[in-house]
Amino acid sequence: MKTKKMLTVSFGLLGLALIARFLLFNSEQAPAPAPKEVAASKWDDAYIASLHFANESLPVVDHYVLKKVKGVFNTYSYSSLRSYRLHRVASRWFPVMEPILEKYGIPEDFKYIPLVESGLQSGVSHKGAAGVWQFMPHTAKAYGLKINGAIDERHQVQKSTIAACKYIRSLYKEFNNWTLVAAAFNIGENKLKRIIRQQKQDDYFSIRLNPETAIYVYKLIAIKEIIEHPNLHGYDKAPVPAYAINLPDTRFYTNNLLRGVIHSSP
Repeated sequence: MKTKKMLTVSFGLLGLALIARFLLFNSEQAPAPAPKEVAASKWDDAYIASLHFANESLPVVDHYVLKKVKGVFNTYSYSSLRSYRLHRVASRWFPVMEPILEKYGIPEDFKYIPLVESGLQSGVSHKGAAGVWQFMPHTAKAYGLKINGAIDERHQVQKSTIAACKYIRSLYKEFNNWTLVAAAFNIGENKLKRIIRQQKQDDYFSIRLNPETAIYVYKLIAIKEIIEHPNLHGYDKAPVPAYAINLPDTRFYTNNLLRGVIHSSP
């Protein structure tokens, strides 16, 4: 009887040992799970330092800057917008705009200005700014766009992007700093020059600006981040850039035609 019990215990222990060895072997052979992307909510120094516009980084140690950038990122997160429209229009139109920016020597990050200015939808603001770049009439004409009763070239994506590049290039000659160029695009170069002169300060992240311009570069950085790293901000189903449509300029003579093309994006 004792022998039978001992044999039963022995077989039981042997079985447990085999099961344990089997499980250990499988765990050693199984591939390690892919590391998850770092959540943007972590907001550590490394993540903040990775955020930049035209190769100019955010000041990591400035808590006021951190507060502003967090607020802007929350505004553009998927939990706030609940839409992939920005990703769809970027996928369609960025391939049209990128070669033009490169040709004129403008940093590629400036392609995000139309997303912030107009959501890449053509229209006219209450102040008279029009097109995806939201050009005022006098600026548009100064950089080669035709505006008359028959045509408004501010609504033509390719031509208005060329004009924007010429304007941005002239702003860089004036300010010699890309974040100040972006600010000037929003507020106007004369106003920005006056502010810099009055405050004796030429650092975008330090000068006091109106509420819209004060967060303008932060918006550009936030839009850039959600387009380039959508999963970090809840956009799990964002489309990848796929193709550019290269329609003749005559397709963009009116607001409605351009708006129709954009809204027809998949």
